[in-house]
Amino acid sequence: MLILLTNDDGISAPGILAMYHALTELGEVHVVAPETVQSATGHGITLSTPLLTSQVTMAEGVVGTAVDGRPADCVKLAVNQLLPRKPDLVVSGINSGANVGINVVYSGTVAAAIEAAFLGLPSIATSLLLKRGVPDDYAAAARGTMVAIRDLLDRGLPAGEVVSINLPALQPNERSRGLKYCRQCTRPWVDTYEKRLDPRGRPYFWNSSVFKLGDTDSDTDVAFLRDGWTTITPLQFDLTQHRLLKQWQSEGE
Repeated sequence: MLILLTNDDGISAPGILAMYHALTELGEVHVVAPETVQSATGHGITLSTPLLTSQVTMAEGVVGTAVDGRPADCVKLAVNQLLPRKPDLVVSGINSGANVGINVVYSGTVAAAIEAAFLGLPSIATSLLLKRGVPDDYAAAARGTMVAIRDLLDRGLPAGEVVSINLPALQPNERSRGLKYCRQCTRPWVDTYEKRLDPRGRPYFWNSSVFKLGDTDSDTDVAFLRDGWTTITPLQFDLTQHRLLKQWQSEGE
């Protein structure tokens, strides 16, 4: 199995290294990731400037390709130019921070996986919930991700489908409660902004939001992740509102 591994935290992030080692259990892993952090960049791509690439030796001697671009750029370029053939699976992560609820819209991690699905490939985005007072154990998160990936592969992950996996924040003596297939929470996330003045007295605003798993229905990714489950949510990139479209089409006949 040929696996493309990318992320949005940059090629030097600890999450991608942990995921690399875990994925070698499944096959040959090629790392193509952003040169710098691209968190919350969404599905942006580079059109008017060149995409510079360089070979990078990551920690523990792992070699990957760094791309001076966005996560979606990495997938496009890897599939079109850098890999020896089309990958059998694309994995994006492990992201430093959960990608549940409407965060999937902003997430570069998820965007990379969606780009792979655009290209007709089975793809997975994986993210780790961060919590104050809980150590960030990416090796354990990678092992947890592999449990979910193997379950997905056993069930069958078709080409062109994209799935988001989120790992709970766990103390060293804790374990995930298991896998939970669930829907995305769609309740809005309300940002907060702090108004400040620059040295010349001009106002500016700083986003002071601190992510937390807020109120939600009991059957969503947010709820299950908060309760210690590893969540698995199939996503789609068809933004058509089919119900309303059918209504308008029927009214026009």
